[in-house]
Amino acid sequence: MSLNLISVFLIAVALAMDAFSVSLTKGFTQKNLKQSQILYYGLFFGFFQFMMPILGYYCISTISDIIASFASIIGFVLLLAIGLNMIRESLSGDEDEISDEFSFKEVTLLAIATSIDAFAVGITFALFNDPLLISASIIGVVAFAFSIAGIFIGRKLGDWLGNKFQILGGVILILIGIKILLGF
Repeated sequence: MSLNLISVFLIAVALAMDAFSVSLTKGFTQKNLKQSQILYYGLFFGFFQFMMPILGYYCISTISDIIASFASIIGFVLLLAIGLNMIRESLSGDEDEISDEFSFKEVTLLAIATSIDAFAVGITFALFNDPLLISASIIGVVAFAFSIAGIFIGRKLGDWLGNKFQILGGVILILIGIKILLGF
């Protein structure tokens, strides 16, 4: 039995929601992102959303259960730390101190943290004997598109609501981390 392309696309949209939310947050907190840096967000989120189902597909064994149990904790801790830091910077009262810098380290950690659930989807693909590369490619492309869209929408929201919107961004990252930890 195999999932049809519509099902794979709907799964891809569901998986891309975390990347979209994080990108939205980055859009309203990092005002000075260059076009190339926005592209990096899309590429990193898309790449990790593409790779995680492949890893899950090939790790369908006892090891995958161990990795999956720790992965949600790791994702939660990464998003909690980044979210708390955003809130701390926003509440410091010094607008110049708020980080508006692009960081490959941060985008990599965010991409990994938001793609953990795609690992479990890869295990499901193995159970259904789905065509792996087609399914993983759809997931990666959708995550790429949602990430780019999230940044642009976030920029508009940030312009409208002001710099204190960073607190909300930190709260969103923490809530996504809790969602990952609880397995929703």
